[in-house]
Amino acid sequence: MKKYEAIFILDIRKVDDEGAGISGEIAALIDQWGGEMVKSVSLGRRQFAYEIKKRKGGIYWNYVFTAAPDKVKELKEHFRLDERVLRNMIINFDRPAVERSGVLKLAEEAETE
Repeated sequence: MKKYEAIFILDIRKVDDEGAGISGEIAALIDQWGGEMVKSVSLGRRQFAYEIKKRKGGIYWNYVFTAAPDKVKELKEHFRLDERVLRNMIINFDRPAVERSGVLKLAEEAETE
């Protein structure tokens, strides 16, 4: 199994619990397919630089999980047509533990406060 990082941008108008429900769905799917959710962090509401599907902002969620490569494709396809998800991106999580992305660093700082 490989380690992956995913960013999901959720539609503010279609998600009423700041994305906690859909986060649970994603974790349940990964567990059901034999993977493991390592980290799930809400990055909060953010404004877009340009409109996406006539929306000016969205709720960002960051996930780190392990899964089989074929299941990652299924995860993307599962949420591709979901009205609550504006965009999603799943990439390999193969960077060193010392180096953190700016998004993860902000999330970690928010957790410690």
